[in-house]
Amino acid sequence: MRTKPELSPAKPPDSLGVPVDSERDQISQNIEAVLDFYAREDQKISRSQRIMERISRFVGQPVFLGIILLFVVLWILANVALRQFGMIEFDPEPYFWLQGIIGLGALLTATVVLSKQNRFAKLEEQRAHLDLKVNLLTEQKSAKLIDLLEELRRDLPNVKNRHDPEAVALQQSMNPELVLAALDERSEPDKKLKSDEEANEES
Repeated sequence: MRTKPELSPAKPPDSLGVPVDSERDQISQNIEAVLDFYAREDQKISRSQRIMERISRFVGQPVFLGIILLFVVLWILANVALRQFGMIEFDPEPYFWLQGIIGLGALLTATVVLSKQNRFAKLEEQRAHLDLKVNLLTEQKSAKLIDLLEELRRDLPNVKNRHDPEAVALQQSMNPELVLAALDERSEPDKKLKSDEEANEES
């Protein structure tokens, strides 16, 4: 007698009626999308940029400050010891060579840090663009849901049909160009007022 294969029991849905597996799949897809984004950005980094960022990480550690202080102290003590023994100092006071080395090190350190900050600023700009796209898509979905709810309310016989101007306004999806134009119009008077105040202060 052939037995029927046992079927694996389906996992119960959550309180919203969504299967747990489906919810986990969506979470996994979102996590993978974020990880793929960071992986693509990491592949775009050149070898020289990686070296500079390693240097930047080392410079940002407290041990780097200790190395600088130790170098300065040893430099000054070496010159003082040579003067005490009657020998010629390689960098007499006020230690011009030491000042030049420190100035060059500060310039190189600032360049390395700024290079890393520029890459992070570009990455943050991409994130901001992605957030803007997601927010616009969410706003469009919300407007569609309001539209569907209003249509459902009109179709239900036991619900009183009434005019809701706020719901009518929210049914319309936001136009990004109109929002930007409104922001520009509002910022122009502020800029003009600020320039007038600066001109009055100068006069």
